[in-house]
Amino acid sequence: MRTPTALAIAVFGLLAVLPPLFLLAGEPFLLVIAIRVMIFAIAAVSLDLILGYGAMVSFGHAAFIGIGAYAVAIPASHGVTDLFAQTLIAIVASCLFALATGAISLRTKGVYFIMITLAFGQMAFFVMVSLAAYGGDDGITLPGRSTLFGAPLIANNFAFFYVVLTCLVGLYFLSHALTRSRFGRVIRASRENPIRVQSVGFSPFPYQLTAYAISGAMAGVAGVLLANQAEFVSPAYMSWQRSGELIAMVVVGGTGTLIGPILGAAGFILLEEWLPALSEHWKLGFGVILVLIVLYTRGGLYGFYRRVMGSARA
Repeated sequence: MRTPTALAIAVFGLLAVLPPLFLLAGEPFLLVIAIRVMIFAIAAVSLDLILGYGAMVSFGHAAFIGIGAYAVAIPASHGVTDLFAQTLIAIVASCLFALATGAISLRTKGVYFIMITLAFGQMAFFVMVSLAAYGGDDGITLPGRSTLFGAPLIANNFAFFYVVLTCLVGLYFLSHALTRSRFGRVIRASRENPIRVQSVGFSPFPYQLTAYAISGAMAGVAGVLLANQAEFVSPAYMSWQRSGELIAMVVVGGTGTLIGPILGAAGFILLEEWLPALSEHWKLGFGVILVLIVLYTRGGLYGFYRRVMGSARA
């Protein structure tokens, strides 16, 4: 497993055999945690597409998760429960929001880009807080999980696990293909030297805006899955704290690798589940662990994995 793709295939293979193992062990709750890990892995991969390959540090990325989640909750409250229809609504709504906000945000750079994406994310947050018809600040409880072909095929966690895994695998390889295409090379080159990119005849802006819209749509899909997993949607999904967590997952896992964010999401969610059992002050220890990972694992968890594998072969 010398490449990120080989490691990703191994991780996906391991994930595929987890449900029967959890059921045999009599630990169905672990299945729920694994589903959450994969959902946030999708969101982290989507952020890595623009952060790791395009140096676009979006601090409002959670807004796309919230849009995807409300694309389930609002149609469901009007009787539309089909997962395909809700996912299509989520993708279109997330793309439109990304195109509108990205067209403005991408005219700035550095800390200004971070602040303006934060501002747009908070605007989306407060819009949903003000919509009392859809729960407002209290959120909205779904009547049940979405249907597939009119049947409750993802009502149980076993089937839902494989739907989420299929989405993760599909979006990973979509991102992999994008980053290795000419489109991806322009995005990477724009990260390094946008002036040189312009000098060879490419305008970085439309490429960056397209990448931003694709990233937003992928995060919207994560929102659809998160709403179905929790059977509850609230504006908290869109908060700036959630955006910060996504950035932490990408940085901890390793930016610009695609597999790194998956490892980062797994580490982040598992620590969130494990540390509260040790102490009520678990967030202090959580912060210390994150700082140590950033300081002493150059390249994140994936960089640490590569060094360990390199030492083993030496």
